[in-house]
Amino acid sequence: MGKRTWNILYEDNHLLIINKPAGMLVQGDATGDEPLVESAKRYVKEKYQKPGEVFMGVVHRLDRPVSGVVVFARTSKALERMNALFRDRDTEKVYWAIVGKKPQKSEDTLVHWLRKDEKKNKTTSFIRETENALRSELSYKVIGHAHDAFLLEIKPITGRPHQIRVQLASIGCPIVGDVKYGYPQPNEDENICLHARSLSFVHPVKKELVKITAPLPDTGLWSNFADFEE
Repeated sequence: MGKRTWNILYEDNHLLIINKPAGMLVQGDATGDEPLVESAKRYVKEKYQKPGEVFMGVVHRLDRPVSGVVVFARTSKALERMNALFRDRDTEKVYWAIVGKKPQKSEDTLVHWLRKDEKKNKTTSFIRETENALRSELSYKVIGHAHDAFLLEIKPITGRPHQIRVQLASIGCPIVGDVKYGYPQPNEDENICLHARSLSFVHPVKKELVKITAPLPDTGLWSNFADFEE
């Protein structure tokens, strides 16, 4: 077995929650690189010596260059119930992002209409209702400042592809390293400074509140904000 590059944040018979490293796929794509879901299956198979195929349901995804909390379901029942929680927005998601320019307002709620071009894998934002575009909303606040960079805490109210990336870019504050949405240069590792920091939800089987917090990456600009972790 290859060296595991990810850490477990929560594990029981129903769920496996992982701190995804930036640069790793959640599900497979045309690159053929091993995705997190396959690595997680192998971990469960070896740890519990399971014969045959291991069930590992993908509840939600993070973009490849993004790090942080990713939830997998270990049973079909848990997957069905977690899918419902995400669909009905019965979860609270918090992201942290580093931007190179301070937003005009130290905290605000942003509303745009977003339309994704699947061929280009890029989302366009509009400031008013537009054909084939979905209403998208998030709130943010500036929570830190270090070395000419600013740390934002973001709470998405909707869950659209590339939503945080394109909405921050739309107010002139693209995420550090995110050249796709207007940041002038890439990070050395080609990832972006966006981290799925925490996720709260009611456990699909145990019915108790679960709050998961993912430690920040210890690389690049993130190391300047280590003191902001509780």
